[in-house]
Amino acid sequence: MSTGTLRPSSESFAVTQVMKGVRILEVAQFAFVPVAAAVLADWGADVIKIEHPIRGDTQRGFLKLESCPVNPDRNIMVQHPNRGKRSVGIDIATEAGQKLIYELAATCDVFLTNYLPDQRQKLKIDVEHIRSANPKIIYARGSALGDKGDERNKGGFDATAFWARMGSASAVTPPELSGPLTQPGPAYGDTIGGMNIAGGIAAALFHRSQTGEAIELDVSLLSSGAWATAMSIGLALENDAVPFEAKMPASGSVKGNPFVGVFRTADGEYINITILTPGPLIEDTFTHLGIAEMARDDKFSTAEALMTNWAEASGHIVAAIGSKPLSYWVEHLKTLRGQWAPYQNLLAAGNDPQLIANELVIDIETDDGRPPIKLVSSPVQFNHMPIVTTRAPEAGEHTETVLMELGMEWEKLEALKEAKVIC
Repeated sequence: MSTGTLRPSSESFAVTQVMKGVRILEVAQFAFVPVAAAVLADWGADVIKIEHPIRGDTQRGFLKLESCPVNPDRNIMVQHPNRGKRSVGIDIATEAGQKLIYELAATCDVFLTNYLPDQRQKLKIDVEHIRSANPKIIYARGSALGDKGDERNKGGFDATAFWARMGSASAVTPPELSGPLTQPGPAYGDTIGGMNIAGGIAAALFHRSQTGEAIELDVSLLSSGAWATAMSIGLALENDAVPFEAKMPASGSVKGNPFVGVFRTADGEYINITILTPGPLIEDTFTHLGIAEMARDDKFSTAEALMTNWAEASGHIVAAIGSKPLSYWVEHLKTLRGQWAPYQNLLAAGNDPQLIANELVIDIETDDGRPPIKLVSSPVQFNHMPIVTTRAPEAGEHTETVLMELGMEWEKLEALKEAKVIC
């Protein structure tokens, strides 16, 4: 097997290695839990990803992602949640494979999995099995519905446990529509939830360094989905009622404040203006919108008057913004003191100058001489330095390297290959 590319050496790489020296053993598939380990790899952890020696991670076999063709040589479904890792192909359904897992666990700080309770017991990778090999290992579980309750053995995806069940879909779907809106793209809740797992592991490592205690931690798509809608759920529980309904798309202000709303431009695009305290910004806002005279009108010149006459003011703002294309407003509103943003599609978002300026789109070099794969960086930067990482490994790419690091002799490796325990 190839040993893959070495991690790059650079000032950025050195600065961002806050998890250097931490070793993580990942037994997981799909995106939710693997993306957590990808974040930790971004931060310098040595992540060993265990994959089936023949099939690999299930996502490697996908041909389409929400009707978008997947290039198996540049598979974003693999690259996003697995960059920076090393892959070891082990059949953990075999006794010999389980022994290899225990040997690896003995060298690791964290064991990370999204296997369900029954599977963990069947494969002998539950907390008691892993802790028997390493009593000081942090055991991290990611699941759809949590590790307690009647549904702890049920699986799920972010579209079900995060988006549908925990209220996001309902909160963004106007009642006039015939059905709920789906989440905005693949791995949406997975990626948000994965960051929660990464933060929990960082906290657990800090706790162990302070007390010597290795703890278990759980993060679910359910808990992450509830956290995403936490303020709205809190309002609902406080009032024992759904606190609001989503509105059908329209150009105009929200009730009571004409400086907050969604406004259509002349070319059919939209901008969002959110000026929550309009009083000090009345003159600046009306001037930027090309209707400076409204700031001198008694109906709109104070915050109180503006709120009272919000509907009339909204009409003027709708007309003003609707008279110019989005390109005009993107340039013209750069000096607006209040908060605003254009609505952008995914391609425009990926090319956003501010995203680029903050080095939040990273290049992942490939081994075949083709252009680098562009991915969104994990969101935390250290000392203003961008994340530097490597491509996702091929399935089982580092099997020999990692097992030889354990001191395994070549003859033993060959025997395990013959038995189809490893690849």
